[in-house]
Amino acid sequence: GTTALTDFADISFTTATITAMGALIYNDTNSDKAVAVLDFSSNKSSTSGTFTVQFPTADASNAIIRIA
Repeated sequence: GTTALTDFADISFTTATITAMGALIYNDTNSDKAVAVLDFSSNKSSTSGTFTVQFPTADASNAIIRIA
């Protein structure tokens, strides 16, 4: 009945011109090994604006990484 989860802070890139279809979460303290690949399912863009990756609520039903 217990679910382990992790939370990530939303990240924003200001005054950015970006088009991305996904992102990579990696462990910066462990040889930059991949933890998860995010698929945005379509291109997301910003042109000289703010590009934000917003993570879901960190709870047992919605966290981006959950182990039950």
